[in-house]
Amino acid sequence: MNGADFVADTNALLYLLCGNECMRPYLSNRLGVSIISEMELLLFPQADDQEEENIRALLRDCTRFPLDNRIKSKAILLRKQYRIKLPDAIIVATALENALPLLSADKALRKITELDLRLLEPTPQS
Repeated sequence: MNGADFVADTNALLYLLCGNECMRPYLSNRLGVSIISEMELLLFPQADDQEEENIRALLRDCTRFPLDNRIKSKAILLRKQYRIKLPDAIIVATALENALPLLSADKALRKITELDLRLLEPTPQS
């Protein structure tokens, strides 16, 4: 058991942080994150000190998946087969290798047939 119900793509985590309604159905679930999403969030250029602390708090509540050899090998295959960006390939490989659905708003990931993609439809923020 890996302690997560879903792997959350970086965009899903950003929607969660800003309170977008598309994440409401997943609030009671345990989220996992790829090392790539963790890095992308912590490198978010517009984050002030409070937002960075909110990001760190969210990450502490998530199961963090390291980049291991299984994920690395799967990411290489996915990148070659589907011609997706390397960070996306690592995030998708993390979900696949941990047998978890992926929460993402990235419609381009629909082409990955073996992926259990839960496509998010973000609501416009006012």
